[in-house]
Amino acid sequence: MEIPMSTHAGKIAVVTGASGGMGAVFAQRLADRGYDLLLVARDKARLESLAAAITARTGRRAEVLVADLTQDAELARVEERLRTDTAVRVLINNAGGGLFGPLATIDPSAASALIELNVTAFTKLAAAAAAGLGAQGDGVIVNVSSALAVGVLPISAVYSGTKAYVLSFTQALAKELAGTGVRVQTFMPGATGTGFWNGSGLELADIPDGLVMSVTDAVDAAFAGLDAGETVTVPSLPDSDWSKLRADMQTLAPRFSGSEPAARYSDRRTGDTQQPK
Repeated sequence: MEIPMSTHAGKIAVVTGASGGMGAVFAQRLADRGYDLLLVARDKARLESLAAAITARTGRRAEVLVADLTQDAELARVEERLRTDTAVRVLINNAGGGLFGPLATIDPSAASALIELNVTAFTKLAAAAAAGLGAQGDGVIVNVSSALAVGVLPISAVYSGTKAYVLSFTQALAKELAGTGVRVQTFMPGATGTGFWNGSGLELADIPDGLVMSVTDAVDAAFAGLDAGETVTVPSLPDSDWSKLRADMQTLAPRFSGSEPAARYSDRRTGDTQQPK
């Protein structure tokens, strides 16, 4: 299912992390395509400013829901809307954080908080949307991952781990929901020019300009990929490159499980007295 350039009267798109960056641009583009909005984030003032600007420009209704998705009660409010509001047709599962630095020196509580947001809250929202949209037989779930799900850095162990989860999770969910009328996409942007980097341990100024995409270009690529029927969209990667990687993985996948170890491991079987070198 596409999100075409047409009117979706009475239909709602839910955008998490909507107060700035990619979330705000996703919200603008969805309003342009005729959706009313439910904007979710922690910053009430920024949400209300965005909602007012969108309504003034497009005439679409933009509701604000202030929620910290790491707090169970506040997360549950968003889940409930996704499960029960029959007008909801889109979830942009965008809320997330960044944390960079050597694992041995990272604050364990900060790592736990990142996992709570990027994995636990993300999963609960996707599950609620899958249930709600599945009941309607119609809808779109966009799960925002990162190019660092694949192109890991020495300082990105926790962050890359959470975004690799999003990638694998979404690919499985897309198969699960095939034939239900619910489309699922993983969006994997590289570095984008947003406030995401502030306080993350890796500053935007430290990334070469040639590696940084504008947030509008990145989000527009996400919609182009979705409209083209992609399950995985990497804005700066040529289609042929991703297709080749996916084909290679599909070829290898059946070989990851078997009743016997590969021949190269035969001299390491149980009972071998040779010590590892």
